Amino acid sequence: MSGHDEDANSVSAQLAGLDLTNLYGSIDKHNVHGLNLTVPEDAQNIIKPWDEREDTAQFAESGVDDQVIIHVPFTQNVRLRSILLKLGRGEMTPRRLRIYANRTTIVDFTEAEDITPQLNISLLEGEVTVQEYPLRAASFANVHSLSLFFSEAVGGETLRLYYIGFRGDSRSQRKDATEKLEIPAANAPDARIIDRLQEKSGGQQTTAR
Repeated sequence: MSGHDEDANSVSAQLAGLDLTNLYGSIDKHNVHGLNLTVPEDAQNIIKPWDEREDTAQFAESGVDDQVIIHVPFTQNVRLRSILLKLGRGEMTPRRLRIYANRTTIVDFTEAEDITPQLNISLLEGEVTVQEYPLRAASFANVHSLSLFFSEAVGGETLRLYYIGFRGDSRSQRKDATEKLEIPAANAPDARIIDRLQEKSGGQQTTAR
C-alpha cells in the first residue's frame, strides 16, 4: 500500500468517528444556563462534544420539581435540522419538551407557559442512548438562541439530562460549502473551450474587416 493510500485511509477513519453536521462548535457554551437546576453550572456540562455524547458522569438534574429550562445561545445564526438528547432513565425521564427559538427574554416558567413554543415534543421513554428528534426546518432556519423547556418526569418529581446536541449548519459552514463547489474558471474544462471559441470568433471578425 502506498503512503498516499495510507493517508487517505487514515483520514477516512477519522471522519467515520465525526458528525460533520454537529453544531457543538457553534454553541456559546460559556453562556448556556438553566433554570431550576440543583447545580446551575451543570447546564454547561451537558453541552458535550460528539465523542462524549454517551457519557453519564456529568448530568443536570432538576431542583424543586420536574421542570427545567435550558437556554442555549449560539455564536452565530444557525439552521437547525434536529436536536439530540440523552435523558435520565426510569422515573427521571422527562416526557415533554417545548422548544422556543430566539426567545432570550424567557426568565421564568410562568412566562414560558404563556408563550406558544415553535415545537412541542413528546419524548421517548425507556431509551438509554442518544436519540434524535427532527425539527421543522422552516421554524428553525435562522436561530441565534434556543430555550428548551423539559417537564413531566415519569416519576413526577425530578428529571435528569445527560446530553444536549444539535444537527444542522451555520452561516459559515454554508459559505465554506459554497466556496468549495465553485470551480475557478481558469481550471474548468469548459472555460478552455469557451476561450478557444472566443479566439476563433475574434479572428473571424478581424478577417471580415
